[in-house]
Amino acid sequence: MTNFIPIFPLSIVVYPGEDLNLHIFEPRYKQLISECIAAKKPFGIPVVISNNMNELGTLVEITELSKTYENGEMDIKTKGQKIFRILEVIKEIPDKLYGGAIVNYPKNVEYGNRFLMQKVIKAIRELHKLLKVTNKFKKPESELWSYDVAHHAGLSLDEEYEILDLMNEQQRQEYLKRHLAKVLPVVAEMETLKEKIKLNGHFKNLEGLNL
Repeated sequence: MTNFIPIFPLSIVVYPGEDLNLHIFEPRYKQLISECIAAKKPFGIPVVISNNMNELGTLVEITELSKTYENGEMDIKTKGQKIFRILEVIKEIPDKLYGGAIVNYPKNVEYGNRFLMQKVIKAIRELHKLLKVTNKFKKPESELWSYDVAHHAGLSLDEEYEILDLMNEQQRQEYLKRHLAKVLPVVAEMETLKEKIKLNGHFKNLEGLNL
């Protein structure tokens, strides 16, 4: 299935099911959002990396107009719906300040291996413990899948985009598992190094080698 959607390119990855709050201030996007609200239609957020718009993005629906300012700026709440692939960018639309795109929606397998998912969640919790951060998931663990936890795994924007390009849940789980297996030892070593630096200059209670 292909269709035309208005687009709002941003340097973020939005996953299906994700809640995203946006402050709208540019004239073209004030027009886009106002029209989407009036028509109760979604819009697309293609991912921008290094000032280049990529072909993948996420269709989002506006769930709430939280605030309208005197100058026409808005605070809105949105929710990710499904991933799209851009077939053609339409830069100019008659009487519109914003652009759009002809897109299709790749088939996406949304359920994977629950046992593997538990391993991923455990590794993310270990990462958070090492980093001394508290980040609560918005669902019970039994309901979490890769899209729910990807932003918690310490991925770069490029890596988050690579997950967006994987249309099978088990592939996404394997990607996160490999990433965490690579990152956790590095973070653990950094924490050990920090502790060593803290000890520098303090009296040390060390046992000498018994020759």
